[in-house]
Formats: sequence, C-alpha cells, structure tokens
Amino acid sequence: MAMLPLILHWFFIEWYSGKKSSSALFQHLTALIECSAAAIVTLFVSDPVGSLQIRSCKVKMLSDWYTMLYNPSPDYVTTIHCTHEAVYPLYTIVFIYYAFCLVLMMLLRPLLVKKIACGLGKSDRFKSIYAALYFFPILTLLQAVGGGLLYYAFPYIILVLSLVTLAVYMSASEVETFKDLLVRKKRLIVLFSHWVLHAYGIVSISKLNYIYQDLPLLALVPTPALFYLLTAKYTEPSRILSEGANGH
Repeated sequence: MAMLPLILHWFFIEWYSGKKSSSALFQHLTALIECSAAAIVTLFVSDPVGSLQIRSCKVKMLSDWYTMLYNPSPDYVTTIHCTHEAVYPLYTIVFIYYAFCLVLMMLLRPLLVKKIACGLGKSDRFKSIYAALYFFPILTLLQAVGGGLLYYAFPYIILVLSLVTLAVYMSASEVETFKDLLVRKKRLIVLFSHWVLHAYGIVSISKLNYIYQDLPLLALVPTPALFYLLTAKYTEPSRILSEGANGH
C-alpha cells in the first residue's frame, strides 16, 4: 500500500503532462521525494519513536487484522468493544503515511507545477494533484476494509499494477519500436522506474528464500517491455482495420 500512491502519482502525472511538457520529469522526482519523505517521517513517529525500525506484533493469520469482528458478547446481547489492533502498527501506520503524503504533496507540488508547467494550460496544470485528491480517499478506504487481504496480496498487486501502467503509458505515448523508446530520455526513466517496481514485486513474492534459485527470476524484469515492443506492430488498430477491409 505504500507503493501504490507513488505508482498512481507517476501514472497521472504522465497522463496529464502532455507530450510537449517538460515538467513531467520534475513532477516525477517531486512525487518520489514526497513519498520517500513521508515514509521516513512515518517511521520516525512510529514506535519506537525516532528510529527507522518498527516494533510490531507478529501476524499469524488473516483474522489478526480484523479484531473488531471478535468483540465478545458474554450474554449474546451486549457486545463489549474492547479489542485492539493485534498487528499494531501495521494497520494504522498506512493511514499515517497517507496523511503525510497528502500534506507534503499540497505543500510542494502546487508551487512546482505553477512555476515549471508552462507547456500546459491553466486548467490542466493541477489535474494530477486533483487526481491524487481522489485516489487517496479510495486507497484509505481500501486499507480500512481490506488491509489484511492487501497485506498478503500486495506483491501481486504491485506487479500487476506496474505492468498495466507501463502498457498504458507506452500505448498513450505511441511507443512501438526501440527507436521510439530512445527518442526521449523521459521514456527511459519511466521504463526503468517500472522495472524497479517489477523487481520489487518479484522479490516480494519469492522473498529470496533460496537466493540462487530465486535471483535469476529478476531476469524476467525486462520481459513485459520487450514483449510489448516486439508485438506492438501486430496490434496496430489501423493495420487490423485495413486487413479486415481487404478480407485477410
């Protein structure tokens, strides 16, 4: 859940930046700084305070995340609300992190966008910020309701979401060949950023318990991008329509 705000920030920044805007790279870096700083501050204010370590209870089963469902009812009529967070602080720390992300974004991003987003119209400059004001409440709701499920599924979510956003970005940027990819440095930065997320997802799934067996899996990181570039020309809509019209 900590990686999702950064992925969504990058996606919407790229989506609304426009092809001629030179501000997207700076916004990407600012989003990275915001999320990194929020994570560090969150760790500092969590127990033990002033340390980058977390003191938490061990998670044993999915029900540990939903202790509120196990409040006792001695007489089967009155429910005693006495349960606490069994996985503290793994559940509440995400909300604290989101709060710091939102505060830092509102402090840093508007000033940056106002100064350097000259290639966009006034109504388009802040759309990536407006998008964040929508997806942060959604992420908060997801964490509140499905925190336990997300705890076990987050590596797969990161992997799938990074693959989807990479495919959408390359399609929206009309990247169909290796040459198109190398034309602009920003595209390479976005690609490498997604590769880092792919690697993070693979490592999270494998946990590198058997390092000599699991480490070669990182060689799969460039595979989705290579597959896209090698097959993009065969899925060009205009080509499909022309071949259909010719009866092929």
